[in-house]
Amino acid sequence: MEQVVLVRYGEIMLKGLNRRSFVERLASNIRRAVSAVGLAHIEMAQGRIFIEPREKDYDLGEAVMKVKNVFGVVSASVAFKTGKSRSDIAMAAEAAARAYMAANRPLARSGLNVPVGPNVPVGPSISGEPLPPSGEYAFKVETKRADKTYDRVSPVISKEAGDDLLAALPGLVVDVNNPQFIVYIEVRERAAYAYTDRVAGFGGLPLGSNGKAILLLSGGIDSPVAGFMMAKRGVEIEAAHFHSYPYTSERSKDKAIMLSEALAGYFGAFHLNIVPFTDVQLAIRDNCAEEFSTIVMRRAMIHIAGILARRESAQALVTGESMGQVASQTMQSLAVTDCAVDMPIFRPLIGMDKNEVISAARSIGTYNISILPYEDCCTVFTPKHPKTKPRLDEALYQESRIEGLSGLLGAAAEGVERLRISPGGH
Repeated sequence: MEQVVLVRYGEIMLKGLNRRSFVERLASNIRRAVSAVGLAHIEMAQGRIFIEPREKDYDLGEAVMKVKNVFGVVSASVAFKTGKSRSDIAMAAEAAARAYMAANRPLARSGLNVPVGPNVPVGPSISGEPLPPSGEYAFKVETKRADKTYDRVSPVISKEAGDDLLAALPGLVVDVNNPQFIVYIEVRERAAYAYTDRVAGFGGLPLGSNGKAILLLSGGIDSPVAGFMMAKRGVEIEAAHFHSYPYTSERSKDKAIMLSEALAGYFGAFHLNIVPFTDVQLAIRDNCAEEFSTIVMRRAMIHIAGILARRESAQALVTGESMGQVASQTMQSLAVTDCAVDMPIFRPLIGMDKNEVISAARSIGTYNISILPYEDCCTVFTPKHPKTKPRLDEALYQESRIEGLSGLLGAAAEGVERLRISPGGH
C-alpha cells in the first residue's frame, strides 16, 4: 500500500472529442506546479489524475497545496492506494481513518459534532500503529465504483468497509446523517483508493488552453482579480504596468512586481512589462483639454498594450474595469476606449461591484498588496471634472493636438522593461 495524490477535474469532462487535449494540458500544468516538491510520476486514468511519489520523503501535503491552485483542478486528496480485494480495501480504509483520527479531536461525549484540525492530514503507516486517542468519532463510508466489472456494488463495498472499520478501531460510531468524517473509497480499473479529505481547487480550464492575453496591471484592487478570472478560463496571461517616473515612485513599480509574484502562484512564471509612460502623459497634459485627459490616456494605454500583444502573439487584452465605477468606465467611455485597438478587450469584472471585487482580491491574496499607499499612473494628472460621456470624434480631435503622438506610443512600447516573474520572486 502506498500514498498518492488523487486529483479531480470537472468542466473538462464536458469537452467531448477535445477532452484528451484539455486533460493533457492540465496534467502538464500539474507536473510543473509540483516539480519543486520532488520526483513523482503523473498518470491520467478514468477521469482522474494521480501523482505517485518516486521519493521516500515526498511531501504529499505540500503537493496538494500546490495542485489546488492549478486552474482546472476541482479538488485533490491524499489517498491510500491498494488492491481491490476486501482485505486490501479494509487496510486502506483503516489507514485513512487512522490518519484522520490522529489529526482531529474526537467528538465530545455530549454528542456535539465539531470537525477540527488540518484539511490535509497525511496519515502514518498502520503497521504497529497505536490506537488514536479514545473517544467517539462519528463516520460513514461512501464508495465510487468506477470499475463497473468489479463484482460488488458500491453500497456493499461501503457496508463491508464500515463493518471492518468498526471491528478494527474502537471509538468509531456510524452516523450517516451527521458524520464527523467520511471515508471515501474509489474502486478503479487498476487499484482502489481510500481517503478522508478533499481540498477544494478553483476549477475552470487549464491555463494555456484558451489563448493568450495582455493584462493591464495597475497597482489597484481590480486588475489582479481580472487577470485571475481570465486565467481561470484557460487564458495565458502576460502583464503590462504603466510607470510614470518620477511622478510615480519606484515603490509603485515594486508594488506591481509584488502583485505579479502573488499572481504567479496561480499563473506559474510569466512576464511583466514595465511601460515607460511619462512622456505620453506629459504630452497629453500639455496638449489636450483637461476634461479629456483621462479618456485620451486610457486610449493610449490600450494602444500600447495592443502593440505588446501583437509582439508577444497575444490575441486579446484584459482590464479590471467595472461598469460606471469611474469616469473612464462609463458605457460611452468604454466604447471610445475600445476603438483604440483592433482586438478584443475582456473585462471580467464589468458587472461586479467594489465589495465583490474586494472579496475576490482577499480570497486570492492580492488585496493587502493592492491597498499599499503607492500611487500609480492612473492617479496622477487626474482632471477635476473628467468627461464621462465622450464621443469618439472628440477623443480623436484631442489626440490630433498632440504632435508626434504615434511616435511617443511606439517609443513607450519599445522601451519596456521586461521582467520574468516566478512564484516567490522574479
